[in-house]
Amino acid sequence: MKEDFFKYQAQTSPHPLAIEISHANGCYIYGANGKEYLDFIAGVSANTLGHNHPKISQAIKDQVDKYTHVMVYGEFVQQPQVDLCKLLAANLPKPLETVYLTNSGTEATEGAIKLAKRFTGRSEIIAAKNGYHGNTQGSMSVCGAEEQNSAFRPLIPGIKFINFNNLNHLNKITTKTAGVILETIQGGAGFIESQNDYLKKVKDKCNEVGALLILDEIQSGIGRTGKLFGFENYNVVPDIIVAGKGLGGGMPIGAFISSFQIMDCLKQQPKLGHITTFGGHPVIAAAALATLTQLLNSDLMEQTLYKETLFRKLLVHPLITEIRGRGLMLAPLVESSEMASKIILKCLDKGLIMFWLLFEGKAIRITPPLTISEDEIYKGCNVIIEVLNDVLAEYNQ
Repeated sequence: MKEDFFKYQAQTSPHPLAIEISHANGCYIYGANGKEYLDFIAGVSANTLGHNHPKISQAIKDQVDKYTHVMVYGEFVQQPQVDLCKLLAANLPKPLETVYLTNSGTEATEGAIKLAKRFTGRSEIIAAKNGYHGNTQGSMSVCGAEEQNSAFRPLIPGIKFINFNNLNHLNKITTKTAGVILETIQGGAGFIESQNDYLKKVKDKCNEVGALLILDEIQSGIGRTGKLFGFENYNVVPDIIVAGKGLGGGMPIGAFISSFQIMDCLKQQPKLGHITTFGGHPVIAAAALATLTQLLNSDLMEQTLYKETLFRKLLVHPLITEIRGRGLMLAPLVESSEMASKIILKCLDKGLIMFWLLFEGKAIRITPPLTISEDEIYKGCNVIIEVLNDVLAEYNQ
């Protein structure tokens, strides 16, 4: 199977981890060779409730037995779509009440950018350097990472960049600006949080000039920071939010959410201002609805903050310079990217899955399922400390 993987399947990097997967359950993934892996990344923040959650699996099976795809998004009334959108709206602050479902986070980003342009009648978008919002052309255009973007230029025009948390750059937001798109917590840049009411001050500036604030919650949403959406930690309500990853509970989904007034402009002048064939697919919507229902009817979000303190307590070591992030969106940093890679690969050999971040090579991703237990946290952190001790000994030789 591995030989066919490299021969027939397009690759995304020179050296994929290439574990042959047999099955997965809870916080564990099992290789075809029988090896057990404790999963500390949850499919890069996607498997909110772990692998093969019985409620999600049952929702998928039940919906498959009723119907799958029946019509392009937005034409037929389908119960899973309606229930999911209604539940999201009920758990968001006003005026975030209207949901557009897509197939992925990057598609939701594309829709949010279009919405800001259409509603304001402006074309300029402002984004943060080293942001990450997806990998399609429009999403890449607002990522501000030239190493990634340079090979694919020209991208969409009219993009300006600011530094995240830099208040001196807010004067770049003007009456020419349609929207400002930021990650609530910068992910690829190293799980960097907003400081000094930064996000609120950006929103205030947007209000002043008539621009819209778009907050990307693809990684920080769906309970990962102790709140349903990360922006709830920072005293701000955006005009548009972008969701994805964990909303599907392991199934592919995205959404952009705004007020009825703002979202309404996509249906006319022109009609079909944003369209998708498979967005809001009923099977996927059923999985997302089950994920969101289980999350909201549990204490997992409250547990997330306790689990963060446990990780911080256990991951104390001379090689760890700091731990960034919030809740179960954490990134220990070490001295170099080479050291981070060595730690990640050594942990993998010992049956613990961790991963890299896009733009901060010294960081190690820890984003486990929210269902991870204390025992599993202890088990994984013991592996990390053991590996750190081995690496420290190597460096001291």
